Parts: sequence; C-alpha cells; structure tokens
Amino acid sequence: MAKTEDEKPGKEDKAPKEPKAPKEPKEGAQAAAEPKDQKPKKEKSEGKGDKGKAEGKGKGDKGKGKGDKGDKGESKKPEQPARPAAPPRLRDRYHKESTAALTKKFSYKNPMQVPRLAKIVVNMGLGAAVANPKLIDSAVEEMAQITGQKPIVTRAKKAISNYKLRTGIPIGVMVTLRREHMWEFLDRLISFALPRVRDFKGVSAKGFDGRGNYTLGLREQIIFPEINYDKIDTIKGMNVSIVTTARTDEEGRALLSELGMPFRT
Repeated sequence: MAKTEDEKPGKEDKAPKEPKAPKEPKEGAQAAAEPKDQKPKKEKSEGKGDKGKAEGKGKGDKGKGKGDKGDKGESKKPEQPARPAAPPRLRDRYHKESTAALTKKFSYKNPMQVPRLAKIVVNMGLGAAVANPKLIDSAVEEMAQITGQKPIVTRAKKAISNYKLRTGIPIGVMVTLRREHMWEFLDRLISFALPRVRDFKGVSAKGFDGRGNYTLGLREQIIFPEINYDKIDTIKGMNVSIVTTARTDEEGRALLSELGMPFRT
C-alpha cells in the first residue's frame, strides 16, 4: 500500500518551536544601543553654565582689578590744589607800618579810631555817547581791564533838550572796588599809573571833601599799562574817589601819604 503524505519518511510530526531567548547584547553595543537620556545632557549644560558663570566672575574680577589699578594710578597723581592768591602788599604795609605811624601821630587810644580805606569808586563819564552809543561798549571793556571788575552802565536821570539828552540814555560807566580789589587797584595806581602821567609833579591836595575822602581826576586812560594804545578809539578821562573812615581832611591826607600817595608840595 502506498503511504500517505503524513506517513512519508523524514516528515515526522514536528514539535512546536520554543521562543528564542533574547540575546544579551555586549557591553559596548549595549551602551551604544541605549537611547541617550536627557538628564545627562541637562547636567552637562548645567556644567557649562557653571563654567560660564565662573569665567564671567573671573573676567568681572579681572575687570575690577584693572579698575583698582586705575584708581591706584589716579591716587598716585592727585590734582594739585590751586595756590592761594598772595595778599595785597599795600594792605600788609597798612597793617605793619601805617597803623602804628597814624596812632603815634594822632595819639589814638583805640585801634578802631585809626582811619582806613572803605572803598574806591571809579567813574567814567561819556557825554559823547549820546551821539555815538558804541563808546559805551569800548568804555566797559577798558574799565574792566583797568579795575579787574565788570563795571555798570550809568544812565541819564533827567532829560535835557539842549544837549539832546533823554531819560535812560547810557552816558557813562562806573565800578565800585572793595577789599582785595580796592588795595590792588590803589597799589597799581600809585606805583605804575601816576608816574606815567605826562609832566607829573604830584597830585593836588585840594581834592578832599571835608570828611576825609579824596577824589582824583585822570585825563587819559592810557596811563594804565593794561590798556593797549593801538586798540583805543578815543581818549577817555575818569574820576577816582577814595572813600576813607577818616573824620577830617588832615587824617585822610595822613592816611594816603602813609600809603604812598605822591601829594604835590
């Protein structure tokens, strides 16, 4: 009898195959096959951030160090303070010599009785400024150079039709000097300006007003060395009024004589 297909030799009933156990991957392969975790990345980035912060701090400290060096450099070369101005020599002469001489001459019992300078008023009248107002500008500039102080512009208080003068028109300049400016101006007037007057023989002693104040008239402003002769437009005169605390003309003249005023004999 012919055998059936099931009974053919070599084709025995096969048992069901058992599931194969998964192969254990090698250590290297396993590390490569494992998906990269996000946590290590985060830690790495955190490490980089810490490193950046540390570098930033280091750079900041370095910058601070440079700043400190700069501060040290500045501290090495401090700015020198401005030298105080020298006291007026005429004032020193008054305190050291004139006060004692006046006290002895007039027998003062109190040092406050000794006459002293109160102020100096320099006035420049410009009647020609009515027709030529530009004279005021040049007068202001010249007066500032002579006295070292900016003057004020004086204006007409009354209107005079014969002189074509109206109220408020500028007709001169004036400056009032006190303290150091007063002493320095008087020193320059006595030492430099008066000796440059043409045919100078001394100042008149008739300029006192009866209360110890003295007024001196100057015909030219070019006697002062501060004025540049090439830049002036016209010759301008001025009055110099020296106000003192003297009670009589005799005391006022003695005070100015002690300060070096060359009175005519």
